[in-house]
Amino acid sequence: MRYFIELSYKGTAYHGWQKQPDAISVQEVLEKALSVLLRETVAIVGAGRTDTGVHASQIFAHFDFTELNCTQLTRKLNSYLPSDIAIHGIQEMYDEAHARFDAISRSYEYVITKNKNPFTTELAFYFKPELDVEKMNEAAKVLFNYENFKCFSKSKTDVKTYHCIITEAEWKWKGNELIFFVSANRFLRNMVRAIVGTLLEVGLGKMEVAEMHEVIKSQNRGKAGASVPGHALYLTKVEYPREIFK
Repeated sequence: MRYFIELSYKGTAYHGWQKQPDAISVQEVLEKALSVLLRETVAIVGAGRTDTGVHASQIFAHFDFTELNCTQLTRKLNSYLPSDIAIHGIQEMYDEAHARFDAISRSYEYVITKNKNPFTTELAFYFKPELDVEKMNEAAKVLFNYENFKCFSKSKTDVKTYHCIITEAEWKWKGNELIFFVSANRFLRNMVRAIVGTLLEVGLGKMEVAEMHEVIKSQNRGKAGASVPGHALYLTKVEYPREIFK
């Protein structure tokens, strides 16, 4: 039987979601917890592969097991797992359901703070220079005109296509925090951090809005802005079609 786990995590202590040969990851910690509690080796597949330090307020993973009590396992996992990983629920799915390939939309937020705060150093990017947010939003709208985002992808990656459909891309103020909201059917490795870095170039006046077109059409990572730090990035929502749920 196939099950989906809905969870969230603070990524500060982890080298991303995916298992690493010599570094701790969220996937590794969760698999070990499931294997201990279910007394059987359990492998999980996540909805995405967040980078080192990146957080998730909502992400899903699937695993296969014989019939189990979802409520009881949720409670046991939350007692067993470290405080920076929380399980929100476990649900039985149709056997073909896939946490990664069936996802139809993913949403991220990137948080910039204008105030130095020792309590948010691991959760937001402290950025002092003044930004032209109006121009940054103009440049963000350019993303809707394209589907090939190779220029924002990590250079060495094994993807078969660089095509993504972006459905949301906007900067909004929330108190002293400037947040970039972006949604798409899929994202490339390092894509959001590279987009944010490029939009910051626009906000600083180092790049014109019109240059966004040239950057994207170049399909050259070297033409885009530098990637911003991962500790201010959050995977916030993963959506699935209703028909995969029992």
